[in-house]
Amino acid sequence: MIYDHRTYICRPGTIKKHLALYAEHGYAAQLRILGAPLLFAQTETGDVNSFVHIWPYRDAADRAERRARLAADPDWQSYLGKSAAAGYLVEQTSKIMMPAPFFDT
Repeated sequence: MIYDHRTYICRPGTIKKHLALYAEHGYAAQLRILGAPLLFAQTETGDVNSFVHIWPYRDAADRAERRARLAADPDWQSYLGKSAAAGYLVEQTSKIMMPAPFFDT
């Protein structure tokens, strides 16, 4: 199992607008193709303009296949256009993580 851990930072004052845009136009496409995320959370303390989501995959090949399908999806492409036009996001960090050897998934 691998985990795709993504952190996004929004321009101050726009995170609620971005999350609403994503909820209306992006989440359904990701859910349909990637499956349910392990976590989708908004930061409560620290950088309150950020949020994270974590997507589980069987392995790197599973991630690559599903991410390619998502990239080709018209609904997802439409969302990406809306998100870019809105300009709420200013930074993205992606990490591929693996469970520690003692952690039983």
